Order: sequence, then structure tokens, then C-alpha cells
Amino acid sequence: MVPDIADIDWARPWYDAVRPAWDSLRGDIVGGAGFIDAFNANATRLGLQNHRGLPIRFVPQDDLPPGTAYEAFIGTTGGVPTRDNLHDFFNGLVWQTFPLIKRELNALQAAQIAAAGVGKSRGPARDAATLFDENAALLVVRDSDDGRALAEGLRAHRWHEVLHTRRARFLDDAQVWLFGHALMEKLVAPRKAITAHTRVLFAGGAWFGLPWQERRDWIDQTLAGSLAAEGLTTAAFTPLQVLGVPGWWPEQDEAFYLDETVFRPKKEKK
Repeated sequence: MVPDIADIDWARPWYDAVRPAWDSLRGDIVGGAGFIDAFNANATRLGLQNHRGLPIRFVPQDDLPPGTAYEAFIGTTGGVPTRDNLHDFFNGLVWQTFPLIKRELNALQAAQIAAAGVGKSRGPARDAATLFDENAALLVVRDSDDGRALAEGLRAHRWHEVLHTRRARFLDDAQVWLFGHALMEKLVAPRKAITAHTRVLFAGGAWFGLPWQERRDWIDQTLAGSLAAEGLTTAAFTPLQVLGVPGWWPEQDEAFYLDETVFRPKKEKK
């Protein structure tokens, strides 16, 4: 088994989104195939493709030519350079969980590189795509007055109200699905301050009663369509402390949410 994979606590709720991908291939990894081989077998089974219609394949990092941008390489070859570490392990699981979102993120990044080159600065669109890819959580909220009030409360940083006082409403009207692979890596050793860049999606009430796979497919299709049509900016994100998601950590008493070193009030605009 690859070092550190054994350290992942798959019972943690923040791994719910990618756990089915892990469950579908972990026998191959434990059996000694190595996760690149197992990922490629799954990629073939799932028919993963990039935005050019090329099959997604996980390739050794050494296949990335010197001076070639990672995102551009995926866009032109379908190869995802992959190292033998947790960071790239989680990246592969996200490709197998949200392939349409990953495809559109790569298309956005590859287009920006083609237009402006790599450069010292990514620019706002690539910055937003990179933040999303590495550190995003997807917050699906019921499309109702209560659900929209919940989302507005989070945007206003009313953490205590939304996550503690009204936690029962949060549990009824919202679900959090992690997307960022760097975020998942950090959460192998959870800390209270770990914070996601969160994208809010509004869903009809029927969505909350769907089977897991149908909810996942809806997220993948809906957000991929939004990225293709509208692109992405950092204005789309709101912070969310992962251990503060109701039910995701055992020590969520009132004092937990009143810790302003983590649950910081919104800064007043000057």
C-alpha cells in the first residue's frame, strides 16, 4: 500500500464524496497494483475524457515535459501527471467522482494558458480555478426562503447563528460535498482552522431525497454547465470551516463557534 493512505480515516464525513471511488478500487491498490494502475482501470471503466474528447489517463510525473504547464499537458494529451503521494491520490479520486467539473476546470485553465502563457501570475480566472480545484467545498442548499437565508448567513459570516443556533435547519436544508484535493489532504490531520472556499448551489427539495449517485451526478452536471457558461471568479466563494459543518466534529458546543480566531466576523468595508 502507498505510504500515508493507511492514515486516512474513511469514516470521517468529509470523505463521503470520494469514498465510493475509493471503495471501487481499494482492493486493487491493497493487492499491490499501485494507485496509478488502479486509477487507470477505473478511468477506462468510467470513460473519463478531457474537454477535447481524449481519454483521461494517470501518468507518472516524469511524463510532464520540462517547461510544460500541468494544466496544458492535461488539455492536450489527456494525461494527468501523478506523483506517489496523498495530494495526487485525492486528485485522482476527485477525477473519478466529479469528472465533468474537473474537465471544465481544466478547459478553463488550458484556455487561459493558451491565451496568456504561463507567466509569473496566473491571472484572476486561473487563480479562481486553482483555488477551486485545490480547496473547494460544494454547499448544496435547498432552494427555499430558509435555504437562501442560510446561504446569506454564511456569506455574512454569521457562523454562530447558522452553524450552531440554527444547526437543525442546516441539517435539513444543506449538504456539504468536498471537492478540493488539497483540502482533503489537509484533513487527514484535521485542525479546527481548516477552511474551504465554498461554492453554493441551490437545489429543489426533491434533490435531498435522491440516491447518492443521482445527487452526485446532479452536482457534477450542474456545476460543470455553470463553469462552461459563466467561467469562475473568486467572488463565487464563501469561506466555510470544515470542522464547523454541523455533525462533522464531536466538540461543536457553543464555545467552539464563538472562537473568533477561527470563526472570524466579516470585515467592514471601508
